[in-house]
Amino acid sequence: MHSLFPLIVDLDGTLIHSDMLHETTLGLIKAEPFSIFRLPFWLSRGKANLKRRIGNQVQIDPASLPYNLDFVEWLRGQRASGRRLVLCTASDQSIADSIASYLGIFDDVMASDGMINLAGPNKAKALVDRFGERGFDYAGNSVADLSVWEHARRAVVVNASSQLAGDAEACSEIEQVFPGLSSGISAWRRVLRIQQWLKNILLFVPLFAAHRLGDSGAWWGLLLAFIAFSLCASSVYIANDLLDLESDRQHPRKCKRPFAAGAVPVWQGVFLAPFLLAGSVAIAILVGPEFLVWLLVYFVLTCVYSLKLKQLVLIDCLTLAVLYTLRIVAGAAAVGMALSFWLLAFSVFLFLSLAFVKRFAELQVQLLHGKHKAHGRGYFTDDAPLIQTLGIASGFSSVLVLALYLNSDDVLRLYQNPHWVWGNVPVMLFWISWVWLCAHRGEMHDDPLVFAVKDKASLLAGAVFALFLIVGTVARVW
Repeated sequence: MHSLFPLIVDLDGTLIHSDMLHETTLGLIKAEPFSIFRLPFWLSRGKANLKRRIGNQVQIDPASLPYNLDFVEWLRGQRASGRRLVLCTASDQSIADSIASYLGIFDDVMASDGMINLAGPNKAKALVDRFGERGFDYAGNSVADLSVWEHARRAVVVNASSQLAGDAEACSEIEQVFPGLSSGISAWRRVLRIQQWLKNILLFVPLFAAHRLGDSGAWWGLLLAFIAFSLCASSVYIANDLLDLESDRQHPRKCKRPFAAGAVPVWQGVFLAPFLLAGSVAIAILVGPEFLVWLLVYFVLTCVYSLKLKQLVLIDCLTLAVLYTLRIVAGAAAVGMALSFWLLAFSVFLFLSLAFVKRFAELQVQLLHGKHKAHGRGYFTDDAPLIQTLGIASGFSSVLVLALYLNSDDVLRLYQNPHWVWGNVPVMLFWISWVWLCAHRGEMHDDPLVFAVKDKASLLAGAVFALFLIVGTVARVW
């Protein structure tokens, strides 16, 4: 009967869809960035010492971890039937004890102690010494667990490939198999945030504003600039997701992001982010030195935003507005154009409004889930009405700038019929009001610019806006 044989349960990749060494290392670097230089010295004294050192300095929240819920539910049933459960992991003892205490289903805990890294052959030896040859069942997920399954009575295979399941069956009898999370194209599309690349279309705004649509050289330069900005943005999104694991896991929607949910291993993001950044810089060099400077400014400011500025009330929204505007500035630099005061002023006010929309929508979600404060932000949910007021005021200010621009000499030079372009003032008033109405109704589930390219009313407003520009540019109406 299985209750006579304890079930030994692995932690990393088995009980949770993640690896605690990776999680705690990221937590340490986030709290103390310069501690990254101490990691090699800790590792030189052994992996168990590294885990102990990191574990002593990082406090984890076991409630926020991405547990394998189907497997945990099965374990609860096993324990209810009288089976003894033992958590046995290569993670440090302090971390294992914290997780075991939170779940409340384990009778005992075995873990690395700062001297011995309890993984692979070390884990197998410890289990055989304690329970005897074939005296236990073992649940694991990796190739390193094969050395344990060789001495186990039965194997429970979790989050493993069919190849590993076959290798485990060759070692011991298979009791149960739990499939892993999908990390296919859909997961990687969300890792790279490909839908967010739409925001980089802002790079083309200076070309349209200057009426240089026939400049093929400019189009080629902007296409390269678009790719460079997109790769850079993806690298920053990955870094941001890695640093925001705990906050994302407490958010009702962000908890489904691939790193937060454990669908994509944290270590893959750590390697991919600098690779994407290197590719971005290489392409930016081809575009030109001035564009490269603005790309690096964008990257540095985004990193500072991710590490600190997004936690500061109002400063976070101002920074987002600047980051949006930097795309327009970089687009002008890519084609060697000078930017007008009017375009910059319009952009800052408009993007500040959209930044407030983004924050207001997040506060609405938190409020609906009964939370008083947005985790990782400086806002309380009670701030939502004020954020709404500031955002609407900023949006209407952008329309005022547009109206003043339409009375300037630049309009007379660029448009044959400038009075037609005035039609865009009510179009912008409608769109700003529409976006805020959707946010107020709780329908703003994306970044505002991404929302705009999916929303029918926004697309129609954009088409009418473009039509007024075209008629004002090329037509002489009676």
